[in-house]
Amino acid sequence: MASTIKRKHNKAVRIGDVVIGVNHPVAIQSMVKVSTANTRAAIKQINELENAGCEIVRVAVRDARDAKAIAVIKKNINIPLVADIHFHYRLALQALESGVDKIRLNPGNIFKKEEVKEIARSAKARKIPIRIGSNSGSLRGNYLKVKDVESALVKQTHDYIKTLEDFGADNLVISLKSSDMFETINAYRKISRLCSYPFHLGVTATGMLYDGIVKSSLGIGILLLEGIGDTIRVSLLGNPLDEVLAAKSILTSLGIRKFGPQYICCPTCGRCEVDLREKAKELASKLAGVNKDLNRTTVALMGCMVNGPGEAKHADIGIAFGKSRGILFKKGKVIDILKENQCIDRLVGGLK
Repeated sequence: MASTIKRKHNKAVRIGDVVIGVNHPVAIQSMVKVSTANTRAAIKQINELENAGCEIVRVAVRDARDAKAIAVIKKNINIPLVADIHFHYRLALQALESGVDKIRLNPGNIFKKEEVKEIARSAKARKIPIRIGSNSGSLRGNYLKVKDVESALVKQTHDYIKTLEDFGADNLVISLKSSDMFETINAYRKISRLCSYPFHLGVTATGMLYDGIVKSSLGIGILLLEGIGDTIRVSLLGNPLDEVLAAKSILTSLGIRKFGPQYICCPTCGRCEVDLREKAKELASKLAGVNKDLNRTTVALMGCMVNGPGEAKHADIGIAFGKSRGILFKKGKVIDILKENQCIDRLVGGLK
């Protein structure tokens, strides 16, 4: 079923070759988890992320070596590169000189008017967008006195927007993140009523891997369902490839985008007489080699014949396993009864 979500009509912003906002697809982001100055390792990780489906990637810029490394990295990757800047405004200027596609500024630690002015003018001259990346851990000064965290995030961010606009920068992307999912959701809801810039969604410092996936899926998913969000990053502890896979799953589950076939797999129970996890791995491996667009295809893999064809009757094609055999079905209609070792190949053959 196609998504019925009505997205907020935000301004279009170009980040390298990727455009976000308006009616452009919700883009997937991740962040490099090695030193930016280690260009060999950074390039390798970025290319792995791109192969997994990442469309925009961010690197940390801690010092001048990192800022200079951007020029080397840019020559060896294909997706837009974002520089993450904290505390030192000159690093933002150096990253812009190195050819970065976007810079992220934290209004909690780069806020002196003359420094912001220099960055804004340099970015505007190069037609490079700025992401205002607020987070709950970087609230400062009077913003700490605001009644609640989400209101403080919105106030600090909105003031920063006006400052950048005063200096002629209006090519902006907005994010407001907290480790608290509800604070994050409420902050985005409030700021979405105050501006029409595209939003980068995410929940920060989400905890252990599975906690992070669940918290991010809920936080990002709720906002996307409300039409808020133009690009997302699922911030996870560990391998950044997990961030990309989780983001793709969120977008697919909401019907916003499709990445290959959509799978329907039962969770298995005592009726299951095959190793369905291994069958699923075999199926995914073989479908990866199918030279055909399967983005709108639904494939079912069910562990028993009791409910299998009925529960997955909307699938384009599927297998329901029994003891040493399986039923091949299409749209709930049984097509053939097969030996177990024939099932996956016949299913794959039916999609070619």
